[in-house]
Amino acid sequence: MRDSLRRRLAGTAVALSAAASLAGCFGGGQPSQAKAAAKEAAAKPSPSAKPTPKWDTRPASLAALGDSITRGFDACGVLKDCPDVSWATGSSTSVDSVASRLLANPADSWNLAESGARMSGLTAQVEQAVAKQPEQVTILMGANDACRQSVAAMTPVTDYRREFEDAMAVLHRRLPKAQVLVASVPDLKRLWSVGRENPLGREVWKLGICQSMLADPVSASAAADARRNAVRDQVVAYNAVLKDVCGQYAKCRYDGGAVFDYSFTMGELSAWDWFHPSAQGQAQLARIVYRAITSSTVTE
Repeated sequence: MRDSLRRRLAGTAVALSAAASLAGCFGGGQPSQAKAAAKEAAAKPSPSAKPTPKWDTRPASLAALGDSITRGFDACGVLKDCPDVSWATGSSTSVDSVASRLLANPADSWNLAESGARMSGLTAQVEQAVAKQPEQVTILMGANDACRQSVAAMTPVTDYRREFEDAMAVLHRRLPKAQVLVASVPDLKRLWSVGRENPLGREVWKLGICQSMLADPVSASAAADARRNAVRDQVVAYNAVLKDVCGQYAKCRYDGGAVFDYSFTMGELSAWDWFHPSAQGQAQLARIVYRAITSSTVTE
């Protein structure tokens, strides 16, 4: 489109220059006036150019999409969702969720996340959000794609990308006015390094939680270390996908890796599985994501 504009403007300049020359030959007009007119035409912006949509730091409603982290799983009891303490939409004053901080009426928020969900399920959650017509959407999805029974069972990065691209295309098409905040996947190796200090936590992990990362939690063997690093590398790759795909949409922000970079402490992990965020951990997530949504600049 820009090349076409340049050709049109160049044509205009040539025509004006030729007219000025002819006018000079026949004793009429001023070449300097023709040049000025050509310069003015070249300076005019394309009428089809559209300004970048302004990011609204005070949206009126919010839909949260994701997995067990957004559902507050194990944050208030064993093996149960605890949406009241969700970082995204919870009503607990101790958490001070994104909805509580962001919205004039926090009731205008919907937690559409599903415990156990992987990226393949994001499009279905987007379809649910369409019915709510939120002005703000948050997405935190990917931990379950890396938390599998083995490294080999992790969602391939190519599949993860395709599934996220499909979900974002549907979201953009069905909710064109909604802005989207994409949170990075947490550093699962960091969670392992903190939780392994708790003997009871290590016993709970043997029940089958995130075996790709948490199997043999105290092993210092080269094989165990390589396995954990492979999971971490996969999460890093997932986050690169989130950043890249989100960056293709004017009304999408990536958190810049803020959730991944956060160093959770023991007190910020669930007292029932020492892996999911506790209510205190949920409060930290709320703080991180709220800051990303309300920042005056886009985080890279």
